[in-house]
Amino acid sequence: MTFAHPWWLLALLVVAALVAGYVWLLRRRRRDVVKFTNLELLDSVAPKRPGWYRHVPAAAMILALAVLVVAIAGPQADARVPRNRATVVLVIDVSLSMQATDVAPNRLAAAQAAAKSFADQLTPGINLGLVSFSGTAAVLVSPTTDRTGVKQAVDGLKLSESTATGEAIFAALQSIDSFSRTVAASDAEGPPPARIVLMSDGKQTVPGPDGENEPRGSFTAARQAATEKIPVSTISFGTEYGTIDIEGGRTRVAVDDASMQEIAALSGGQFFTAASEGELRQVYSELGEQIGYETRRVDTSRPWLMGGALLLVLGLGAGIAMGRRLP
Repeated sequence: MTFAHPWWLLALLVVAALVAGYVWLLRRRRRDVVKFTNLELLDSVAPKRPGWYRHVPAAAMILALAVLVVAIAGPQADARVPRNRATVVLVIDVSLSMQATDVAPNRLAAAQAAAKSFADQLTPGINLGLVSFSGTAAVLVSPTTDRTGVKQAVDGLKLSESTATGEAIFAALQSIDSFSRTVAASDAEGPPPARIVLMSDGKQTVPGPDGENEPRGSFTAARQAATEKIPVSTISFGTEYGTIDIEGGRTRVAVDDASMQEIAALSGGQFFTAASEGELRQVYSELGEQIGYETRRVDTSRPWLMGGALLLVLGLGAGIAMGRRLP
């Protein structure tokens, strides 16, 4: 815990002085009683007082002052609060390998269900966009706080040939740039921080399986994202034993963890793997927590104010009930 106005804590010295004064008064009364030698007369003019609870009013009042001093000093603590400004572009692979059934019912259907869950759990202040890619990339939904359009676009995803991972990242960067320019023109705080979440199940085939470092390749795009300070968090989705039917034959479509991991590393993002819809939902949930919330130093004086007020009421009430002055 820290304090916004720590110098107010010096007022606790006043509270300590009150405690010392109260103790001094108690001892002085005891000395006066000892000096009064006529005990029979003492009992008649000063009957026995209540026990320890006679100190409750004074103790409550002094403690209330101490608590209120802490409240005035402005206590602060770290807390997780929802973000009210951020941009996320969800990039989903719709290449033919996504029809593999190693993930029930198939990779695409599982990815669609998990993506819609991700959209629902993001905090309201997050602008969410959607890009799909196969041989080319398409911006289906520009960043928006309206989740309905994103989920409808996810439901409409269709499979197609090839995998242009680099084009997908470039398309997401362009979408973020366009949105950021629009926001910057009307928001004095400037464009919000952005992130790309890329979900794919295989190695890029456009501009070529070994063309990651070409101008439109995935590694080149990841470096561009790092330059623009937009991390790309990647999810390698599927298993090593996935297959699909192509022209009557079975073709193996194993996941490509290495490429996804390198994209994340080059861009400053995080790398995840998921081999089922449940695992994919868990990854999206973790990302949602990271993206949707941030740790901020927040004011925590309200509980102290409430506690001080309650102690004050308790002290006054106890004093009135016992029919005595304070202290």
